[in-house]
Amino acid sequence: MSQLLSRHHRTAQQRKPKINTLLKSSVVLITSTLLLSISAQAVEPTTSISNATVNNTSINTSAINLAIMADSPTVLSETQRITRAKTNTLSTTSNNANNANNANNANNDQAIYSEDAIHHPVWAKNGMVATQEALASDIGLQILKDGGNAVDAGVAVGFALAVTLPRAGNIGGGGFMMIYDAKQGKTVALDYREKAPSSASRDMYLDKEGNAVSDLSRYHGLAVGVPGTVAGLLKALEEHGTMSREQVMAPAIALAEDGIEVTAGLSESLTALSDRLQKWPSTKKVFFKPDGSAYQPGERLKQPELARSLKLIAAQGADGFYRGETAQKLVKAVNEAGGSMSLQDLANYQAIAREPVKGDYRGYEIVSMPPPSSGGIHIVQILNILEGYPLKDYGQNSAQTIHLMAEAMQLAYADRAEYLGDADFIDVPASGLTSQAYADKLRTLIDPNKATPAATIKANNPLPYESDQTTHFSIVDKDGNAIANTYTLNFSYGTGLVADGTGILLNNEMDDFSAKPGVPNGYGLLGGDANAVEANKRPLSSMSPTLVFKDSKPYIVTGSPGGSRIITTVTQIISNVIDHDMNIAEATHAPRIHDQWLPDEIRVEKALNIDTVKKLESMGHTVSPKSAMGSTQSIMLTPNGVYGSSDPRIVDAAVVGY
Repeated sequence: MSQLLSRHHRTAQQRKPKINTLLKSSVVLITSTLLLSISAQAVEPTTSISNATVNNTSINTSAINLAIMADSPTVLSETQRITRAKTNTLSTTSNNANNANNANNANNDQAIYSEDAIHHPVWAKNGMVATQEALASDIGLQILKDGGNAVDAGVAVGFALAVTLPRAGNIGGGGFMMIYDAKQGKTVALDYREKAPSSASRDMYLDKEGNAVSDLSRYHGLAVGVPGTVAGLLKALEEHGTMSREQVMAPAIALAEDGIEVTAGLSESLTALSDRLQKWPSTKKVFFKPDGSAYQPGERLKQPELARSLKLIAAQGADGFYRGETAQKLVKAVNEAGGSMSLQDLANYQAIAREPVKGDYRGYEIVSMPPPSSGGIHIVQILNILEGYPLKDYGQNSAQTIHLMAEAMQLAYADRAEYLGDADFIDVPASGLTSQAYADKLRTLIDPNKATPAATIKANNPLPYESDQTTHFSIVDKDGNAIANTYTLNFSYGTGLVADGTGILLNNEMDDFSAKPGVPNGYGLLGGDANAVEANKRPLSSMSPTLVFKDSKPYIVTGSPGGSRIITTVTQIISNVIDHDMNIAEATHAPRIHDQWLPDEIRVEKALNIDTVKKLESMGHTVSPKSAMGSTQSIMLTPNGVYGSSDPRIVDAAVVGY
């Protein structure tokens, strides 16, 4: 267990604080692993307080409950406990303000902490960081405590994850960041998706017979898109941050230079992908020992070449990556691996601030990424269809609810295959796809009691209504600024190729283009002409960093990795909270389903009960239990503080606050 805890956790364990110190602590940090096993309702009477994991970053409901029960043995409901604890720890602004918000706060408390809940989120007064890797979470938190804002912390986390979570964190890939500026009351969608090199062409992945050759778009130099992460993170910092590059990058540089303690999760992923990674000598020397064996948990992994690359960026800005020494090494590596990328491709790359996609769901505003992400459009589209059904009455993950969700999902994914691509190159009917009128039309195609065979579904016409391995992190600061960031190398470790002398893993994002219409990509997604390969074009993505607003203020900050399952995972987080009154931890832990039109099946996690599966099968669905989906990192904002949950589906994640 200790290998899964952050550095602050381990230090606190060694100190073994006395019970009074624990009870007076204002903050406790919990990793996602602990969220599985600790709740206020399940504290063993024999638990040794001195062995509890403690630091000064957030409040664990178990500690709160123990503190309150030490004051008074009266048994209180969960809502009463947390309300009483907050009364003792939070300063109030005025009695009038409290009276005006009483009703809203009571509803928020009920939705967040309830005696009915079996999972509880982490609470913090000021700011919160939720990422897929505990060291990166600690770094983001320290930036917030040092006076940085959410963007400062996000940029620090983005660079840190390139060191601590190399299978997905990156500077050789790309992604999207949703930025909410509380002072301006404005949300920006920052697009730093990779681009096709200027030499790319429509048929570059076809053989002489016209068949798609998947290895060329996945494990070859031709698979590498022009990276956007560095440009995106630096643009966010320059336009929305308050700290310098040197300040926010220093932690990542130190981790790369001094080394990180290998976790069980990192060791397992390197071992599992050893054959693919070790075929590249430049990768083998970075991530494996001289004898070819993988690093074991507890051993130290140093990345001096990556540290140098990060130092060049800190000193020179974007030019330290897109020009000069690093750029030359990146181009050399891509071209020696059979690709065709130029120095000019790198020099020309620009991140773009775009207008977000917006929709309404039962009075909540959904704000998410526009193309080249398909996420925002289809999250809104699916929710628009579902709004016509009383999902709360049907129940969370009932056969009826899953049936309707699956039907809505496959209609959206059919449209995705037809209409979605890079809006800088094609006309994407975004307003039509997200209109309620179009959703109302699609809803008429759904039989409430019978599955619709995928073969009978075709993309519909929204024009009349026109008027897997990725990582996500969410951050909120004390001033109400928020970011949701999802970025990726595409597959785990991307192509698997480290550009020699840089320590930088290169993406295989070109596989997200449609190599040939009707041929699925690595995630089984079909595409058409809208997402065909073209020079300087951004490939279509499912990444869906999303903000949900309540009364014009951020309420949920969320997102997930998961390839094609990202869209449906984020949709279910939103529905779980809004339709089923779940707190953010319950919404995170709940079993997930996925239907992407083709293949014709509902993919489910094994936790879904057999009676529900049989009912779905009786309705005509093919149900396929498969591995867990997603790794959401979510934060809920309320007048009483912020609440967060890191997904238990992935080890090493942590949500922290102060």
